[in-house]
Amino acid sequence: MRHILGISAYYHDAAAALLRDGTIVAAAQEERFTRHKNDPAFPHHAIQACLRQAQLAAANLDAVVFYDKPILKFARLLETSLAVAPRGLRMFADALPSWLGEKLNLRRTIRDELPELPTACPILFTLHHEAHAASAFFPSPFHEAAVLTVDGVGEYATTTIGHGQANRLDLLQELHFPHSLGLLYSAFTAYCGFRVNSGEYKLMGLAPYGEPRYVQAIYDHLIDLKPDGSFWLNPDYFDFLTRWRMTNDRFDRLFDGPPRQVEAPLHPRHMDVARSIQTVTEEIMLRLARHARELTGSRHLCLAGGVALNCVANGQIHRSGLFDQLWIQPAAGDAGGALGAALAVWHGPANPHPPSRLRPAVLMPGALLGPRFSPDEIRETLRAHHAVFHELSDDALFARTVELLRQDQIVGWFQGRMEFGPRALGNRSILADARSPRIQSELNLKIKQRESFRPFAPVVRAERLADYFELDVESPYMLLVAPVRQSLRRPTDPTAQGLDRLKQIRSTIPAVTHVDHSARIQTVTRAQNPRLYLLLERFEQSTGCGVLVNTSFNVRGEPIVGSPDDAYRCFINTAMDYLVLENFLLARTDQPHQHLPLKSQLVPD
Repeated sequence: MRHILGISAYYHDAAAALLRDGTIVAAAQEERFTRHKNDPAFPHHAIQACLRQAQLAAANLDAVVFYDKPILKFARLLETSLAVAPRGLRMFADALPSWLGEKLNLRRTIRDELPELPTACPILFTLHHEAHAASAFFPSPFHEAAVLTVDGVGEYATTTIGHGQANRLDLLQELHFPHSLGLLYSAFTAYCGFRVNSGEYKLMGLAPYGEPRYVQAIYDHLIDLKPDGSFWLNPDYFDFLTRWRMTNDRFDRLFDGPPRQVEAPLHPRHMDVARSIQTVTEEIMLRLARHARELTGSRHLCLAGGVALNCVANGQIHRSGLFDQLWIQPAAGDAGGALGAALAVWHGPANPHPPSRLRPAVLMPGALLGPRFSPDEIRETLRAHHAVFHELSDDALFARTVELLRQDQIVGWFQGRMEFGPRALGNRSILADARSPRIQSELNLKIKQRESFRPFAPVVRAERLADYFELDVESPYMLLVAPVRQSLRRPTDPTAQGLDRLKQIRSTIPAVTHVDHSARIQTVTRAQNPRLYLLLERFEQSTGCGVLVNTSFNVRGEPIVGSPDDAYRCFINTAMDYLVLENFLLARTDQPHQHLPLKSQLVPD
């Protein structure tokens, strides 16, 4: 098999990924094209983008792989509904039409969507957590590693521990539904008024504002946690088995009140609840990691699944010293399952001549795997909008951008290939000066149009990492949280509580320093992203500061921008000051538009 297409769809964040001779050629999420956040639909646009990137027709594919086994998932849904009957039958009846349609007829759907696909091209299926594990191990820098996958639920599994060696990946132990750390965390996400499968990172960001006063209540009533990280979830406090609702009245009483309504004010109780479940999550992940170390004997750990995006827990695992090195799949959620499904088949028995293990520098050169746009395509887009722009040389562009950032201007930065995964890593980003005390509130309220408590990530050249943060390994995908160096911190008022702590200047880089003096760090090398690296280098030469704010190029409720048109519309509809599209520079005040309709289907997040 030379060309293998992986697909994830129908549950959350549909995506496609394409391998050629075991090397990742392209990967993209459907949401970036349809502009529907976390779009679960069949990834028609993402597939076409991957094929275009490879200059390949569907007729040349050797295999198509789906990241799940729908029949097993349907069986689990049926078994669960019968186990709690008659209470669960209404939810089963609601779900049945979609299952009797596309979900149980995926082979037919795939052939309908790809009519050029040869009849002889096999359509294959992996287990959900097998796809997650493959996405974590095979692109990693390790020839041997423990592999930990943690999410809501696949077919039956919610957590697995595996062992990867060269081309071989064995899943050794697993935890089954409904005992799920991903569902537990999502239940608290919903309780605190955030959207499930979208707002979990908000809960993580809210946690440092509270105190862990409900931790014991969680251990006493919600879970029975074992030393190996496995646990039993008490169904008496949850409704997700019988209704389209995560928690119930008994859960509400345990945490001293009803769930927070969407957009309602945040109170100290919500912050304490967030801190408590975050503390419990970190402990469970540490125990699972410790068990994975004991089970496999490995000094390396690979992580995937939605819970692997909890970068605070990841930081705890790193600092524990259990492993010499961690590697976390940048698209750790369901989107990464498309990539993992393709990799599992490439390295598995369905491929009659699996190759020797490729080095990661060849296999996965970072997460910049989506489409890119030529200067002519960008120019055409700008002219269609009658935009006012200047096309600059590299030197002039970098000099001007550095000057704008120095002046506290907020700059949209669009270049190269689109990122795969939930993080903007410098190609579809909004950049600002990390030294500015006003930038966090300005970005949250006027640009991103989101909650004021949300932190922003710093981006720093890898060789300058230790000068700013207490972290001793690179973090290219924003998946590790670590403290800001003590020498950079500033005294704060210890009596300040809750969101009042937002007003305090906590370090010399306040825009990226969270209330607990932590930061979700992105490191950059020249090889990973030459233009972003050069901008950081030029900014430091000009200011003495080697850190910028890097946040995703979107507004609340819309996906990260994918195309120049998306970028221009987002730019116009916010208070962003300047936009860089490759070598084109635009000032917002020069533009003829004051507002353009977004193509996004905005959803609460």
